Amino acid sequence: MFVVNKSAIRTPYPDDLRAVMSIAKADESRQWLQQWPELSREPTPLRSLPELARDLGVGRIDLKDESTRATLGSFKALGAPIALVRLIQRRWPQRQFAASGLFSGRHAEELRDFTVVSATDGNHGLALAAAARDIGCRCVILLHKHVSVERERTIAARGATIVRIDGNYDASVHEAARLAEANTWFVVSDTSYEGYEDIPRDVMQGYGTIAAEVLEQRGVGRGDNVSPYSHVFLQGGVGGMAAGIISYLWERSGARRPVFIVVEPQQADCLLQSAMAGYAAHASGSVDSVMAGLACGETSPLAWRFLEPAVDFFLTIEDDEAVAAMRLLAEGSDGDVPVVSGESGAAGLAGLAHIVRDPELRRRAGLDNRSNVLLISTEGATAPEVYRQLVGRTAIHVRQAQADRLASV
Repeated sequence: MFVVNKSAIRTPYPDDLRAVMSIAKADESRQWLQQWPELSREPTPLRSLPELARDLGVGRIDLKDESTRATLGSFKALGAPIALVRLIQRRWPQRQFAASGLFSGRHAEELRDFTVVSATDGNHGLALAAAARDIGCRCVILLHKHVSVERERTIAARGATIVRIDGNYDASVHEAARLAEANTWFVVSDTSYEGYEDIPRDVMQGYGTIAAEVLEQRGVGRGDNVSPYSHVFLQGGVGGMAAGIISYLWERSGARRPVFIVVEPQQADCLLQSAMAGYAAHASGSVDSVMAGLACGETSPLAWRFLEPAVDFFLTIEDDEAVAAMRLLAEGSDGDVPVVSGESGAAGLAGLAHIVRDPELRRRAGLDNRSNVLLISTEGATAPEVYRQLVGRTAIHVRQAQADRLASV
């Protein structure tokens, strides 16, 4: 389904939103993240895909490849660590903990009885577990029945205690909140709910790093307010990643912001349903999707404050479309560099392909041979066996093909 958002506006970035998320805070978060040994100081690649752009009839396609974001292989490495640092700083303001000291484990003895808990589809929990391990606090991760055993093992290997529940992601979010209250733990979630906004805000603010890197990689100066992209495709989920990137790009480009298109699974369409309802709503389907990171049934109300006035179009796609996009990126279109993109990571490309195949949708979205498109591959093969089954080859083989292609250029 393709829905035009009638609430979208084109104005300078509103002051009330800047008071919640801003470039200044995003840049501070980025600076702190560079002090976490898990992350490289180098930005993830921005890959130009000229042959794919030609095949799809647009002017340019750039793909931000988050598969190389540390050893975690996902953009979520930018959110949970920042939220955990800011939580500790708020909890003990008199200690004036610095991010560098926390990430280096300097205060591990003081924090060994401090416990954080979160629900996850995989990537957020992995990032939180890794940050908690390095900082020295305890971490409990709730996994619902659709999360693969492969992802569970990866999180457990970072030192987290795993709790399995029946039900879907939203059920695990509610159970995490219950356990936190019962045990005096602290929830570090990437979705907001009534009375719980500070930590989701901090998570979303960390995602602004992606937008900052993209602009630098395209040579956009700090004083420039012209977007290098006409269209930006963003994955849905609860809305946090999209909100974090939209916030940064909207503040930078103002009324000349790009067209924002949010893509989510057909059966996990909470953001599209929110656009039709005019408030943060629930998904209309079963939620279970091969796009595990996007299989969310409840919109984050805080994220919706940013999406409602900024997203121009909401689009749902089928699981098969995401898998086809994974394979297309793995192959490399007619000479483009192959990319390892996971089930959720390829959703943006799947959305673009869905629109350009339909002349009416292409017209309504304003996509033509002059359009400059940004896609964000939010994850690599975070579940390698699932990736192999869906793509028909291993991530190792695709990365080798990528290295060979880059070496030949």
